[in-house]
Formats: sequence, C-alpha cells, structure tokens
Amino acid sequence: MELGFLLLSSFLFILFLLHALDLHRRRRLPPGPAGLPIIGNLLDVGPKPHETLAKLSEKYGPLMTIRLGTITTVVASTPEAAKEILQRNDEACSGRVVPDAVTTLNRHDLAVLWISTNEEWRSIRKAMSTYLTHQHKLDTLSDLRETVVEGMLDYLRECGQKNKAVDIGRLTFAVALNQMSNTMLSRNVTTYDSEDIGGFKTAVKTVMEVDGKFNIADIFPVLKPWDPQNIRRKAKAAYGWFDKVTDGFINDRLNHRESKLPRFGDLLDSLLDYSQENEAEFNLIHIKTLLVDLFLGGTETSSNTTEWAMTELLLNPHMFSSVRQEVSTIVGKDGNIQESKILNLPYLQAVIKETLRLHLSVPLLVPHRTETNVKLGEYIVPKNTQILVNAWAIARDPRYWENPLTFMPERFLVNNLDYKGQNFEYIPFGSGRRMCPGMPVAHRVVSLMLASFVYHFDWKLPYAREEMDMNCIFGVTLIRATSLVATPMPAK
Repeated sequence: MELGFLLLSSFLFILFLLHALDLHRRRRLPPGPAGLPIIGNLLDVGPKPHETLAKLSEKYGPLMTIRLGTITTVVASTPEAAKEILQRNDEACSGRVVPDAVTTLNRHDLAVLWISTNEEWRSIRKAMSTYLTHQHKLDTLSDLRETVVEGMLDYLRECGQKNKAVDIGRLTFAVALNQMSNTMLSRNVTTYDSEDIGGFKTAVKTVMEVDGKFNIADIFPVLKPWDPQNIRRKAKAAYGWFDKVTDGFINDRLNHRESKLPRFGDLLDSLLDYSQENEAEFNLIHIKTLLVDLFLGGTETSSNTTEWAMTELLLNPHMFSSVRQEVSTIVGKDGNIQESKILNLPYLQAVIKETLRLHLSVPLLVPHRTETNVKLGEYIVPKNTQILVNAWAIARDPRYWENPLTFMPERFLVNNLDYKGQNFEYIPFGSGRRMCPGMPVAHRVVSLMLASFVYHFDWKLPYAREEMDMNCIFGVTLIRATSLVATPMPAK
C-alpha cells in the first residue's frame, strides 16, 4: 500500500512539475488562445487558417502563440512582426518545418524550399541565380517563353472561331508549365487541349494538396508510421511520378550531349556544365531535385496569379481597357508582345501587384522554424518552434491599406511598394534568405500571359459579372473554388 501511494505521489509530482515548466515556458512566449487538452487550438484554426488566424490576432496581438497538437507555433500578423522575424532575426528563424508528405520526395533535403541554409543551399541558390534568375539569363531565354505564348494565341484563336469557352485556370497552368519547361528543357511538355496536361496537373495538384493539407501525423508525430489519412501514400505517388519524369529528361539530355549534337543553351545545359565544373558540391541529384522544384514552384503560383488577375479585369472592364491601351503602345505592327517591353508598363504591373496583394498565392508563408532560442520583441521563442507569417492578414490590414478588400491597382501607381521583400506590409514572395528565389521568373511569366490575354482578345463570360464566384480553397496555394471560364473573341 505504501509503495503504491509513493508511486502515485511521485507521478502526480512529476505532472505538477511538467505543468509548471509548461506554464513558465508559455509565459515567455507571446499570448494566445488557451486551447483544449491534446488537440490544442486545432478547432480554432479551421479550414481557412489564414482567415481565422487573422481574426485571432486582433484579440491576442501581432505575435501570437497557438498549439496545434504537440506543435507550438508563433504567428506573425503585422509588418512589424514580420520584419522582426524575416529581417532582424532572419538567420535564427531560417529553419524549416518539413511536412511528413514532403519526406517522400527523393532527397527532399536538397529541395530549395526545404533544405537547411548551409553551404549546399548556397551552392544551389548560386546556380539558380547565375543560370535562371539573373536578368541577362532571363533576357537570353525570353524567346523560348514568347514562342510558347504564340502557340497559346493560336489555340485561343481556334477556340474563338468555334465559339468555344476556355477554362482559363487550366490554360494558364499549361502555358506556365510550357514556359517553364522551355526555359529549362527547350521543349513543350503539354498541349493546350489536354485534359490532364500530360499528367503534370494531377501530379502538381496532388503535391499542393497533400503538402498543404492538415495532416494529423504532422501534429502527432507518433502516428507517422500509420499514415492515417493516406497523405504519405498520395505524396509518394506524385513525387515518384516527378522523379521518373525528370530522370527521363536528364538522361535524354546526357545522351544528346554524348552524341556531340548541338547544344540547346537552356537551363539544363547550364546546370550540367556547372555540375561538371563543381561536381563535389553540385551533381545530378541536385539538378533533378531542382527541376522538380521548378516544375512545382514555377507553374501553380504563376497560373493562379494570372487567373485571379483575369478574374478581376473581367469584373472591371475599365481596368481591362486601361491595360489594353497601355500594352498597345509597345506592340509593333506584327502584333507581337515582347517580354522585355511589358515589364515596365506601370498600369499592367500595378494590376499584377494588386492581384498579388488581394489574392496571395501563398497566404501563409511556408513555415519557418527557429534554429536557436530567439528574442522576438519582448518574448523568448525556444529553439525548434514553428513560425507562421500571415502575409494574407498583413496585405489586408486597414492600418496600412486604404479600402483593403477592394481591387484598386491605382494604389500602386502612387506608392513605391514592391514585392522584393523590403516593404513588410507587402510580402507576397516572403523576405530574407528564405524569400522565393523564383520571383523574377514568375514576374515575367505572369506579365507576358496577362498582357497577351488582354491585348489580343475580348472575353465573354457565361454568366453576369455579379454572379462570379470569388470563393477560394486553402492549400499550399490559395486557388479559386471554381475555375474562371470565358470565350475568347478577336479584339475589336
């Protein structure tokens, strides 16, 4: 009896100590909702966490702590809080929380999005900067992307002649995909009338769904071996498909080079040259992982942004006319739109910026993780704490944006805000060392698609403008709940 009482007393004392330690730790963290035992604040977050977290921050402040199962998370919801994380404590907050689904990607630890910010990361970023996102390289490869758009215009003219409606979301995905594949591989990988776009759309959509989906195995790691929602299985199939496809691209190119055939001069040629010169730090595994990164990151976000921009322009005919009038000033007699000339058109770029503000592709920046104990404002955030930056809440904060829920491109004609990570009230691509490295490519892809849609065609909606569905679905990216469908007609 005495032994049993002693064991029970010891157990209760240990529980008391653990509870006291947790209270002490939470006192040093930012405030937040109490949550429930075991599940924490999962019920508070819901299916649209960017919205519910924004609402909670109004009560608990710009830095807020929530608990998702066993995962403690600090959420930043204002420009000042984002700056504290992404600039003042950039290095200390540069880690990543890797979802269980991502670990099914072969060598996910080499993917730009997930790799630690070490020497290997610097080597990969250097290769991207030199051979993909540098302005000179982008200019050199612009003809490939413009050729893709010419093919898209031929397809739309055929649809117009047949009075056939076009799923603009699917079309923009195919165009962005072919622009990216031409930049990388000098080839199209799909046709515009393909339902599944050569398997790419299914694979990309699956990855975006499973990587952004609530996964109980992420918040209760003990459940990972059982994969209770089959998320790991779906992710493994999609990533395996990419693994096989990119292997094929690389092997084809290696055989081409061994046959002493003429070079393509595209990104893959450049990466293979770079790997031969720096094999110790950059090899074929790095190249394959980077190709997967670019197919994933360079298609879904660009196509989403273009589809949302077209949605807003079709809802606002005077804005549509303003874009067309501006684009017409730089179009020659042959009607061709050159990528380099549209990048400095003020109103077109204002429309894109406003789309990125009101319809962020990634509303919650990819989660960061603290590498050390770090002081954020008056709080101490422990090592290995997950950090979310709610870029969606920041971009709609009425303290920084007039009429924040209204689509107003003109606001970017009178301010100097840009999306390059220095203005923390506007960070659609993030900021700091973890800022999206593909931003310069996305800028060109979206600009060229949008200018071409507006200049060459009028568009007929199958319903009244006021019936447009503006709802969205949350995932890694924020997509339209229903695709934008319209019929292209030759511009008058």
